[in-house]
Amino acid sequence: MASAKVLYATITGNNEDVADIISEALENEGLDVDMQEISQEDPADLEAFDLVVICPYTYDEGALPDEGLDYYEDLADIELTGKVYGVAGSGDVFYEEYYCTAVDLFDEALAKTGATKGADAVKINLEADQEDIDALEAFAHKLAQAVDA
Repeated sequence: MASAKVLYATITGNNEDVADIISEALENEGLDVDMQEISQEDPADLEAFDLVVICPYTYDEGALPDEGLDYYEDLADIELTGKVYGVAGSGDVFYEEYYCTAVDLFDEALAKTGATKGADAVKINLEADQEDIDALEAFAHKLAQAVDA
């Protein structure tokens, strides 16, 4: 059975909800899922998983979450060739050009590890509504297919 690590960083709880939706959808696709808050994890442990999903929030004007900053920097030192990744996160369109910047930054950092992008990143404005839940479930489905490919 393929395994997935779903990591999140949250202040409001919105990204934990995003991670929950993705985790449940991945489990429904038959994956063994381990979900964890990002500061509790070491990037080196990602090598044990077939799929990595990160759900970061963007703080203020484009800043990465404090609790995920070390994790983000440590991604530069790991090799995840043969693994699949995806990034999704909640943000606030109020911040305009800084909306979900952390999603883009983590997407770029994971690409540099040699991992394969399994689905386009998903950005959610604030709390996930039904349309967002559908998008996250489709995202999880694409990731599961990429792991099986």
